[in-house]
Amino acid sequence: MRYRQLGNTGLLVSELCLGTMTFGGGDVWSSIGQLQQAEAERLVARSLEAGINFIDTADVYSAGKSELITGAALKNLGVKRTDVVLATKAYGATGPGPNDRGASRAHIMDAVKASLQRLGTDYIDLYQMHGFDSVTPVEETVRALDDLVRQGLVRYVGCSNARAWQVMKAIGIAEKFGWARFESLQAYYTLAGRDLERDTVSMLKDQKVGLLVWSPLAGGLLSGKFGRDQAAPEGARRVSLNFPPVNEARAFDCIDAMRPIAAAHEVSVAQVALAWLLHQGHVTSVIVGAKRVEQLDDNIAATKLKLSTAELEALNAVSALPAEYPGWMLEYWVDQQRLP
Repeated sequence: MRYRQLGNTGLLVSELCLGTMTFGGGDVWSSIGQLQQAEAERLVARSLEAGINFIDTADVYSAGKSELITGAALKNLGVKRTDVVLATKAYGATGPGPNDRGASRAHIMDAVKASLQRLGTDYIDLYQMHGFDSVTPVEETVRALDDLVRQGLVRYVGCSNARAWQVMKAIGIAEKFGWARFESLQAYYTLAGRDLERDTVSMLKDQKVGLLVWSPLAGGLLSGKFGRDQAAPEGARRVSLNFPPVNEARAFDCIDAMRPIAAAHEVSVAQVALAWLLHQGHVTSVIVGAKRVEQLDDNIAATKLKLSTAELEALNAVSALPAEYPGWMLEYWVDQQRLP
């Protein structure tokens, strides 16, 4: 297991992060996972044993039950608090009231206290805004997060599911006032969905913001269990919850390209999909969720898979984004600036 800096900080996080969306269940979350305490603890224990020091959850996962199970697992396993980087998120609805959601100061202050209580900890290592609020001024959100850092309740802050300009605006405001800035962006990014490369990846590199990848197998579509002319496996998550949205024709092209690579290395297709992400220099950590220890072990094994230059080029070619303006025009001017 390798460790990488989180954004422009000295905090080191493992290249794989254990996602806890499969903990708890209930309502729509049952389609993702319904692991209870004992099952979840086995996954946490195996992750720590493999060198994963990074765990991600959110207050909306299973209506808070994911945080409860995660906190209890760390306590029951006797994990030293400083040995794990604990991340959670706020933004989604946690109650019926109009202020029980969003990125207002009011909701952030209420949400962090509730998360701390459920997790059974005095502080959160990485506190992330799960989305960007179209109502609350960005200044209000960033100031509230900075106050949490100054109070010692939160050590670093990040965001999720945001456009490049939104992240950049928040960073600019933070730098203007000397507030804590977003050190990470948690975003969807896979071989089958490289949209993040349009603008966001360039911004992350320029600002030294870490990238945490969620749903690296596109909701299980890139697991190898699905195929162009292959019936969907019974009970597969993507059958009951078709999320995230994917261009299936392009995804199946990627799967077709991954199968021979997986066969050559004698690994699963899922490992190839994860390894491709781990080979991308702008990726800080890949969040993996599992329902079984065997599934988690397969994901962990991807850290040992070294793809050749030819294999990476083949995967890059089959998954390449269609040209889009202004990208193709910017590439034209870059070409013009190259020295002879």
